[in-house]
Amino acid sequence: MLKHSVIGVDLGGTNVRCGLVQDQEIQKIVSRKVPSTGTEQEVIHEIILSLEEVMCENVVAIGIGVPGILDTKEGIVYDVQNIPSWKAVPLKDILEQHFKLPVYINNDANCFVAGEWYYGSGKDCPDLAGLILGTGVAAGLICNNQLYEGRNCGAGEFGMLPYLNHNFEFYCSGNFFSHFYQRSGEELFTLAQAGNPEALDIFNTYGKHVSAVVKAMLYAIDPQKIILGGSVSKAYPFFKNALWNGLQDFAYQPVLQHIQIQPTGLDNIAVLGAAALYHHQLTVMN
Repeated sequence: MLKHSVIGVDLGGTNVRCGLVQDQEIQKIVSRKVPSTGTEQEVIHEIILSLEEVMCENVVAIGIGVPGILDTKEGIVYDVQNIPSWKAVPLKDILEQHFKLPVYINNDANCFVAGEWYYGSGKDCPDLAGLILGTGVAAGLICNNQLYEGRNCGAGEFGMLPYLNHNFEFYCSGNFFSHFYQRSGEELFTLAQAGNPEALDIFNTYGKHVSAVVKAMLYAIDPQKIILGGSVSKAYPFFKNALWNGLQDFAYQPVLQHIQIQPTGLDNIAVLGAAALYHHQLTVMN
């Protein structure tokens, strides 16, 4: 008897990655360029070709993570970063008609936390937050073992909250380094690994800002664990101390004794998170 598989799709602004997931592991993964300046149909065509490369007879569902605005119930994608032709794409219906399989779609932050909850270190956490620190700042939320997305799939957008003279995203995303230091986060990460004092000091400053968004999360949702994702999370060892030092004035000290904060330990978490949408749906149904 064939074991069931799920395909997870990470739709980015420049690439689409599809992974065949079985037994909590990716068995096959492919990546194709997305024609960011292409028409709606051209982009859909590339997604279908990518899915066909990993499709097999035991696939029971397709999950898709999208960095944009969408209606998760209807499966309509209203906007995707760097794909201007997508304004109101009924992606769920298009793919379900083509592949005759159920399709689940959500934003990339929600997929991230779902992936950690089902495949990663967020297992057995009824109240979990996944904080993405990348080109933007956003969080996915598991509340009482349920993915919480809000009425319009906008829950967890902590990056948009006002902070200092801008918002959290301005100070806590990867763009922080170019905004204030005219250096890329990747360059500074390499320098920090080599012990460069300037780079280490910059990450210390960055960690102070991240502690502020974490405090906002603790006050608002009080999760059991916060898992960091996104490109900047790889530098966590260099801003960890500053983050925790910045939390010491948190009003409810018992919270700090129990909260766990750690970077993701999963490779291809975006693909796994998309696949986890299917498993989460089964949990909701049961």
